[in-house]
Amino acid sequence: MTNKKNPIDNKVKKYIDNLFFEVGASQQLFDLKEELTTNMKEKIGDYKSRGMEGEQAFKEAVISMGDLSGLVDDMRKLGQDKARQAIYSTMTSRISTAGIIAGALLSLFGMFTVIMLFFMNSSGEAALSGEGVAGPGIFIVAGGALITYSILTRETQRKYSMNKIRAALYGLSIGLLLFGLFTAFVTHFSTDEMYKAIASLMVFSLGGIGLFLFLILTETDRRKT
Repeated sequence: MTNKKNPIDNKVKKYIDNLFFEVGASQQLFDLKEELTTNMKEKIGDYKSRGMEGEQAFKEAVISMGDLSGLVDDMRKLGQDKARQAIYSTMTSRISTAGIIAGALLSLFGMFTVIMLFFMNSSGEAALSGEGVAGPGIFIVAGGALITYSILTRETQRKYSMNKIRAALYGLSIGLLLFGLFTAFVTHFSTDEMYKAIASLMVFSLGGIGLFLFLILTETDRRKT
């Protein structure tokens, strides 16, 4: 999702893009540019909080970044080394695949266990409380968060992978939404009071939705050009 940037953000992007203008595109270069952009914006924000105007804060941030020619040379060499790029992409792809599979298995384990305990309880084979039946649903929460993180850190033919911290925050937001549903079911089964279940859902879902909206509205363009 693209968003309208303020003039300073555009200036930072243009500065970083010009810095690596002649460097071949790669996932590592994309990650480095994201990191440098974040650092510059934080420095600019810090300078502005001390009373500087936007333009002066930008100049001070550029100076504080120091000489980046070494990084440019490293990225240029990496951009020419297709073998290393292929190894890096393959490794990240395998890690992402492992995360997706593990997340799916965790979620399925949680779902099957909840269903199994429900029918065991119904048939009189076990004397579990409602919250005991819903308890394994916590695996669905963990699995959903892991799947979200793993998908977003996966490089595709059209998009670079997302910054790992940002992907983790997306995973956290989905985890909070799922945890809200989990606590709502557990609270309902343990208290038999719907308003308490809704209160539990509200606390965690509001946090998850708020974080998700923040991430969506500050999303950066990861499309390959």
